Order: sequence, then C-alpha cells, then structure tokens
Amino acid sequence: MKKLLVVFLFLSTIAFAQEAVKADLSNPRATIYSHLYFLMPDSYKPDEAAKTFHGLSHKKAVEEAIKLKQILDGKGLLVDINKIPNDPNFVDSIVNPLKSLDKAKQMYVPFPSELPLVYVEKIGRNWYYSKETVDNLDAIYNDVFPWRLNWVQEKFPKLKTHKIFSVELWKIIGGTILIIASILVFFLLRPILFFIVRKIQRLILKDKNKFDDKLIKSLVRSIVLLLVVQFIKKTLPSLQLVDLNIYLFLGLRIAETIFWVFILLNLMEMVMLYFNKFSKRTHSKLDEQLSPILKKILFGFVYFLGFLKLLTIFGVDPKTVLAGASIGGIAFAFAAQDSVKNLIGTVVIFLDKPFHIGDWIEIGSVIGVVEKVGLRSTRVRAADTSVFQIPNSKVTEVEVNNKGLRQFRRYNTELGIRYDTPPELIEAFVEGIRKIVDLHPDTRSESYNVEFSGFGDSALLILVNVYFKALDWGIEQSSKHRLHMAIVKLAAALNVEFAFPSTTVMIEQFPEKENPIIKYDTNKENIKKKIDVVIEEFKNSKQEYHESAPLNPSFRK
Repeated sequence: MKKLLVVFLFLSTIAFAQEAVKADLSNPRATIYSHLYFLMPDSYKPDEAAKTFHGLSHKKAVEEAIKLKQILDGKGLLVDINKIPNDPNFVDSIVNPLKSLDKAKQMYVPFPSELPLVYVEKIGRNWYYSKETVDNLDAIYNDVFPWRLNWVQEKFPKLKTHKIFSVELWKIIGGTILIIASILVFFLLRPILFFIVRKIQRLILKDKNKFDDKLIKSLVRSIVLLLVVQFIKKTLPSLQLVDLNIYLFLGLRIAETIFWVFILLNLMEMVMLYFNKFSKRTHSKLDEQLSPILKKILFGFVYFLGFLKLLTIFGVDPKTVLAGASIGGIAFAFAAQDSVKNLIGTVVIFLDKPFHIGDWIEIGSVIGVVEKVGLRSTRVRAADTSVFQIPNSKVTEVEVNNKGLRQFRRYNTELGIRYDTPPELIEAFVEGIRKIVDLHPDTRSESYNVEFSGFGDSALLILVNVYFKALDWGIEQSSKHRLHMAIVKLAAALNVEFAFPSTTVMIEQFPEKENPIIKYDTNKENIKKKIDVVIEEFKNSKQEYHESAPLNPSFRK
C-alpha cells in the first residue's frame, strides 16, 4: 500500500516500543520496522538500523540505511506497518505468481509502483534488504535528490541554524525560489506549447480553423500545469521538508490526477469536434445523433478513471477498487436490467442503422418521424405532433417499417361507379384515367395500374394503383389532389356517376312516373371529344400543386 510520508511514528504496541532495543530480522515486518524505528529522532540508533543490510561493512551499512530513509522521506512515502506481512516464510504471490513455494524467492516489496527495486528478502533465517536494493540505492538517491544543497548549508551555516516556525531558513528560501521558478516555467512553456499544438493540429487535420483557440488554450494550460507539477515533484525532495512532505506530495498527486483528467477531457472534446464535422459530411443524420451519446460515454469513462486514481491516492488498494467496481457493476446490471438492455439497444441501433434522423417509421402502433436517438430511448413525433418515447430495447426487438427509405410512394384506391354505367363509358373512363396518370408530373408513367377490378356491393370497382416520385408527405398530398381533381372532371364530362352504398328498387310500371334509369351518351365520337377536352385541360394546366403542400413541407411521413 502506497501512502505519503516523511515522519514515521507507528508502534505496534506500547510494550514493544519500550522493549525494542535491538533489531529484529525474523520477518518482513520486523526488518522494515527495525530499520525505520532506529532512525527516528526519539530512538536514533543507526548501528541497529544498519543490521537490516546484509554483507556490507558497518560504515557502509549505516550509510545505506540512512540513505534509504532519506529516499522514503524525500518521496513522501508512508510505510503502513500493519499491512506488512509478519510471516517468516512469506512469498509474494504478485511478484512470484506462477512459482511454487519451494522454488519461489521469499521477498516483499513495500512500494511496487514507486520503488520496485527496493525490497527485503530472506537470507538464511533472517530478512534483509536485498543486494539489488543496495546496488540501485545510489541511482535512486540521485534521482530523488537531483540537486544537492549541502554546499548551501556549508557556505551559509546561519541559514541552517536560523529557523522560522521551526523551519530552517534555507528551506523557506528554497521553497520561495521553487514557487517563483514554477510560475516562470508556466508562463514560459505555455506560449511555446500553444504554438506546437497549433502546428500539430494544422499538419494533421489540414485545416487552420478546425478547432478554436479557446479549446487549444485549455488543453495547453492543463499540460503545462501537469509539467509544473512534475517539476515540483522532482525538486521538492531536495528541500528536505520532512514534516511537510506528506501533505505536499498528497496535494501534488491529487493535482496531477486532476490535470490528467482535464487533458483527457480536452482531447476528447477535440475528437468529438472533428467527429461532428465529419458526420455533417455524411448522408446519415444518425451519425450526428451519435456525437452527444459518444461524448457522454467517453467523458464518463474519464471521470471514472480519475475517481479510481484518487481512491488509490488516498490509500485504497487498486485491486480492491477494481474488484468492488466489478461486483458493483454486476449488481447494478441486475438491478437495472432494463437500462442495460436499452443501452445495448442503443449500440445496436447505431451499428445497424435501421433508420436515420428525420425518417418516417412505423414501430408497432407508433407511426411518425424519428427526432432523436438517446442512450435509453428513441423519440418519435407522430403526425398529430404528439411525442412517443420508445425504449431502444423494444426498437431492436420489433419490426421497424422505415418508410423514409422507400424509393417511391405507392397510392392505391378503388373508384366505385354506378352499376348501370354502360361498358363503353367504363372503358372510356378507365382509358381517360390512364392518360391522366401518364401526363401527371409526379407519377411513374412506366409503373401503374388502372383497371376495372371487380363488382362491389353497390358499385362497379375501378382500381387505381400509382407510384408518386416525391417522398415528402406534403408534396404527396398535393400530387394526390391534382390527380383526384382530374379524375372528378373526367367523370363529370363523361356523365359517369360515383355510386353510393345503397340499394336500388326498380319499379317498371308506375302511373304518371318517369323511369329513373339515367340516359347515357354512348356515342364514340362524343365520348372521345369529351375525354380530349379533359386531357387537354389537364395538360395545359399551370397549377402549381406544390403551393398547396403543408406549411412545413420538410415534415416527412
């Protein structure tokens, strides 16, 4: 377990603290405790602490023990004695995951992330700091303390002896210089890094105006602040602020995590801006709808990672956090099965793309225009402007009739004319409708049907099956209007009457009453003239049928 530390004041028990006068090397906990305990101000015995190092001269062992303690203090690492194993035969299963106990190296690494080369191992019957630790101690020390300030203390001894609030004056001066240097680093690096990021952006994206300067400045500011934090972490140990390191390094690690989160968020924002520009160039409006959903998912993932990192900074074991997150995720999935189904449905919709934003679809009993596809549901606006929120899981389970993908709009109807209509007029009426369909600018003249289709209960049935070219619902209604008006005019010219659902009772002989049978003109020349007049009128018509479309022609069915 990693924690920030400089001062080490843990005692396993008061009695042990009073009786611990000699180094105990029987197990990993005892060895590490002995090393640190005998270098504390109240129990300072470097000779005893040096016993935790094996195979070195007494002088060298003392130097190494003190040096290792300074490294721990300089990095602000706190050793939690309770978490160190006290088993004399301990084997670290993480360091030796696949080795059997008799072949595995008996060792323990207190800080596997920060100091992986510093560990204790069992030699004979006792535990000592390893030879690898001794071999790398100088390199680690130089890395933790890149600037040696001993010459300052030697040249200006008053700076060391004079104290303000129990802090040596040279440390206060050094801290002030460090703060000023950090501010200078920030203001010097920011314009340089801004220029570099802008240059990279233009080279990669080939567009000078792809991102605005505000977003780039936000990214650069976060990166520079992160670099400043790294600069402070690198130089702070040289000030030897033992009592303050635990708080300073804690704050620096929290700040480092926060700046990383901001950097990732800014990068995600740039990616989403590029995705938005790309999706606008595609035909599918569903790609544009994916942008806010994808942004929420990516941002949520970044926040989650930042939260986990903060938990580990405050001493929570990462494995415990991940295990808890996994168990919690499973429990949450069981508790919110519908939400999980809807989320999976959302992914399926964006991958399969059964419809696009603006398409007129039919899902079960719901018919309308797709307005939005969210994480949980799809919003459909019906023709009466009411809004339906359909769970995405249901969308993926039922049939979706996407009328927006039709190549043409089919229109099918039956015209009922009176049963006493002569065959000549029936044929002429059908032929006249065919000519109207051929001349109609919005119908497919190569694909239609106008036929005498059958006998109804109270009328002779004329089938009219046509296909309109325009997919817009408003234009379709206007096209129907023009077709219907031409048919009505044709029927009126030919004296063909549309039948009503009725029953006709014929009385052949009734005093002083005329026969109700209609007299039809079946002369072929007269019929042809009447049809020609109607067709010519339709052909020369300059009616702008689009003007009669709905106020919002973009509303699609």
